[in-house]
Amino acid sequence: MSRDAPIKAEKDYSEILKEEFPLVDNLAKTDDAAALDKLLLLEKKTRQAADLASSKEVLAKIVDLLVSKNKWEELDEQLTLLSKKHGQLKLSIQYMVQRTMKYLDEDKNLPLKTKIRSIETIRTVTENKIFVEVERARVTRELAHIKRAEGDVEKAADILCELQVETYGSMEMSEKIEFILEQMELSILKGDFSQATVFSRKILKKTFKNEKYELLKLEYYQLLIKIGLHKRDFLEVAQYFQEIYETKSVKEDEEKWKAALSHMVYFLILSPYGNLQNDLIHKIQLDNNLKKLEQQESLVKLFTTKELMRWPIVKKTYEPILNQDTVAFGGNENKHHWDELKKRVVEHNLRVISEYYSRITLARLNELLDLSESETETFISNLVNQGVIYAKVNRPAKIVNFEKPLNSCELLNEWSDNVDQLLDHIETIGHLITKEEIVHGLKAR
Repeated sequence: MSRDAPIKAEKDYSEILKEEFPLVDNLAKTDDAAALDKLLLLEKKTRQAADLASSKEVLAKIVDLLVSKNKWEELDEQLTLLSKKHGQLKLSIQYMVQRTMKYLDEDKNLPLKTKIRSIETIRTVTENKIFVEVERARVTRELAHIKRAEGDVEKAADILCELQVETYGSMEMSEKIEFILEQMELSILKGDFSQATVFSRKILKKTFKNEKYELLKLEYYQLLIKIGLHKRDFLEVAQYFQEIYETKSVKEDEEKWKAALSHMVYFLILSPYGNLQNDLIHKIQLDNNLKKLEQQESLVKLFTTKELMRWPIVKKTYEPILNQDTVAFGGNENKHHWDELKKRVVEHNLRVISEYYSRITLARLNELLDLSESETETFISNLVNQGVIYAKVNRPAKIVNFEKPLNSCELLNEWSDNVDQLLDHIETIGHLITKEEIVHGLKAR
């Protein structure tokens, strides 16, 4: 059972180690097994005396010896055995694990099979031990990188996603975020967008207010955009691009902010009409940077002006510029975005018509919307269900009524307002008549 080091060791072995280590080095040149036995004997003495500093030195010497002789398999065995020794100090185990990890990182010529075996040994030794949770996380991440490089993304995701780094108190915040971002990325590559969404919620967005996490913030929102595009939640995607656009480093780079602002416009016009969508698109319209993007500004103007748009003209005008954008409209994977854009154009036209007309024939409405009768009825039904407009279709007469009937309370309020206005007018007229009488009376005198 491992234990914490006491405040003071029972015996100080530092001077003894200074004498013994040169002898061990000489012995290792001819008989490394005997040198190892001598080190293990010293390890036992330092452990029993609870001399943390000396124990660390001996364990580091054991690792150095076995690595220098390229005996990685024996190192794995010793790491497992020594970590289980009764009374082994926690910090000594941690130091030995860290020393082994250092050599794993430095030795670029180490066979992959040997490296994987050593990583698995470290993972076994550190399992369920809080004092080496960070070391376990790092070797697990390394193993996930190896599996990903081999093309086994699913295995890499399973290995890395079992970690809950957000609970690690001894890990730096930036490293935690990097781990979670990698978990999100692997989940997305695996196709598990639900799991990626869960991981994304482990990062508090207010953390990114600190400028030192700016690069991580951009990476985080790029991953969220992939999740949003998969869910086809265009309003969320627009908000993610807004976060990118408002980042300091992006604001300072014209090419970057133009791309972010353009995408924000594209996904806002693809978003269904609502209070938040309407508010964001009007805020964008007031942004001075939008004036530098002619096509995007004209698109925003189309959707914020209460005028009809003709879909064939809109498509013909903007198709060349929109197809150049691979994120929003370009490529085969974004063809459905064109269908969404057509829906938004039709819905905008219906909202405009509902404000200007109280009644309209279905034939005329079909002509204005460039739709068939069944398509028009479908769009009207959807907008009515969403509460965006009020409409009733009289199918026998083929008339659409946009005027909402008033209930009894509204009728009484309207009548009361009309009566109040009438009385105000009568009173005003009375005052004017009295004034004229007085003026004429003075003139007659």
